[in-house]
Amino acid sequence: MKPGLRPTPAAVPRSAGATLLGKYGLGRLLGRGSFAKVYQAVSLADNSIVAVKIIDKSKTVGATLERCIVREIAAMRRLDRHPNILKIHEVMATKSKIYLVVEFAAGGELLAKISRRGRFTETVARRYFQQLVSALKFCHENGVVHRDVKPQNLLLDEQGNLKISDFGLSALPEKLKDELLHTACGTPAYSAPEVMIRRGNRGYDGGKADAWSCGVILFVMLSGFLPFEDSNLAAMYKKIHRREFEIPKWISKPVRFLIYHLLDPNPETRMSIEALMQNPWFKKSLARKQSNESLMQSMKNYRLGKERGIGEMNAFDIISMSSGLDLSGLFETTEKRAERRFTSRATVREVEERVREIGGVLGYEVEAEAVAKGGAIGMGKGRVVVVVEVVEMAVALVTLTMVEVRVIKGGEEFEEFHWRCFEAKLEGFAVPWQMKCNL
Repeated sequence: MKPGLRPTPAAVPRSAGATLLGKYGLGRLLGRGSFAKVYQAVSLADNSIVAVKIIDKSKTVGATLERCIVREIAAMRRLDRHPNILKIHEVMATKSKIYLVVEFAAGGELLAKISRRGRFTETVARRYFQQLVSALKFCHENGVVHRDVKPQNLLLDEQGNLKISDFGLSALPEKLKDELLHTACGTPAYSAPEVMIRRGNRGYDGGKADAWSCGVILFVMLSGFLPFEDSNLAAMYKKIHRREFEIPKWISKPVRFLIYHLLDPNPETRMSIEALMQNPWFKKSLARKQSNESLMQSMKNYRLGKERGIGEMNAFDIISMSSGLDLSGLFETTEKRAERRFTSRATVREVEERVREIGGVLGYEVEAEAVAKGGAIGMGKGRVVVVVEVVEMAVALVTLTMVEVRVIKGGEEFEEFHWRCFEAKLEGFAVPWQMKCNL
């Protein structure tokens, strides 16, 4: 890793053994700054894990630092509804200390993860980038500009979701003058040039400034080093204003386009957050993610309120529906019916794996958790949700695996072609509808 990309030192285990104001038991030290320390802690009320930022008032001499603290609290309270912004739980104070109780990000800093991996693949980088940009868009819609977006201020929770933190340099709407900001602040390697270098009394667009930082972070995630770096700040800003940076050859053209237009030294022509969110590369996988969320909710609703179906059948049900051992009656259906059944001599697990493969070939998101646990498998694509139930049955001393494919959402969009694909992929593996099962 090149100089300038050094993660914060790893958390130092420490058993503080102290109880904070009778509400939190302090644990290990997570990090420290010039006037604050951050500890992992446990709530004595419900045993939940939190982080506590302890600010020493004696070290915050001067109005500037006090304003930063007040600004951080105000911004986090305003933004606590977004899943990718670190939540503030409580603020407490004594004569000598201020305590900020916030959400605990078990995954640590994004910078540490970049440092360990060297660089991310585009798929991984895009996921974090989408979460970052979504959170910043929410900030801007609520009148908050971050102004210090950098990997050190991007944390990860236990599930690997990104969380924006440290709003000490943020700007609130009441601080705007003529819709522009006028304070120079931030970290030179990540801050827009118009923020760091003030020209007269000209203000700057905070949203465009955060967009620049997004460009730097995207570059860093995919390359492992900074686009602009020099021990001499004046030399570095010359490079920035001349747009002198080289994008690594392994970065694809669509991403090169984004980086180039986000790292535009002219804020008037720089790509905005709004334009970025409409870019095809940025939007890729978002539709799939939304489809998967819809799939999970549909599956939840299905499990809670489904009618009596294959999972409740037993051998007597099957025999009573069939003519002797000719099970073709199970498969009789019309072309428009939203469910079909199959039988197989394979095991439940083998059938589930085949169904999962078929879903992947057809471009469906498969509910992996259901596959792992057995039972109903959910598959989603766009507005279509399909449920596949696989159950082992004993019929006349013969063990069969019964498969029911049911469209529970978006039936009109589920073309006949997909039914044929299911049948074709199961050929030789399971007996489809309107065919006899010769035992």
